[in-house]
Amino acid sequence: MPIALTLSDSPVAVADQAAELLIDAVAAKPDLVLGLPTGSTVLALYRRLVRAYRGGRVSFRQVTCVNVDEYVGLGPDHPQSYATYMRETLFRHVDAGPDRVHGPHGAAPDPVQEAARYERLIESLGGFDLLLLGLGVNGHIAFNEPGSSPDSSTRVVELAPATLRANSRFFAGSSGQPTKAITIGIATILRARRIVVLATGVTKAKAVQAMLSGGPMSVWPAAALADHPDVRLLLDRAAAGER
Repeated sequence: MPIALTLSDSPVAVADQAAELLIDAVAAKPDLVLGLPTGSTVLALYRRLVRAYRGGRVSFRQVTCVNVDEYVGLGPDHPQSYATYMRETLFRHVDAGPDRVHGPHGAAPDPVQEAARYERLIESLGGFDLLLLGLGVNGHIAFNEPGSSPDSSTRVVELAPATLRANSRFFAGSSGQPTKAITIGIATILRARRIVVLATGVTKAKAVQAMLSGGPMSVWPAAALADHPDVRLLLDRAAAGER
């Protein structure tokens, strides 16, 4: 099936669409296994989910939340870790139980073994019922950079120069920006039963076009999603290449 497209006028409208979609998904299946990304695009979405929780519209009590990636070398209490990002932007503001929140351990002594453990965990959960993804300027999904294999599972990856540049603002004044991450793989992603991708801003327009045109995946990893039967892309007019 082709990728389903929802075009909105602004990033705010994209966040609204995504929040309503997720709220509906949890209502339909309260014990949802939910894959969650980080990044600037989803900040507005998480704010809306917190607001919806406080308004009694959604509960995460039975939802299993699975973070899609983490920097190698950063422990869960590091201020720039994705564990901290998810805790501060979403988890501590809603009723997500600690035993139902999962993420790779970035400071694990053996990152390769940790990646394998995390893949086994996802498999033991039955895979993702719903997987939310952002879209990198170079077309990466999670941290699957250009050159990622469609058969890849959760693993340690070297971050691409474009990704390092895009994320350098979070490590300004520090020499400690990680160059590696643990990420769920392309094959892990494609086993999700339902995938929703968020893309906003003109810098994502080329990646969006590559995703919709189906390739080449070796250059634009998001193009792999064209092989999935249930993908929805939520984007604003700038990401669609409109002025």
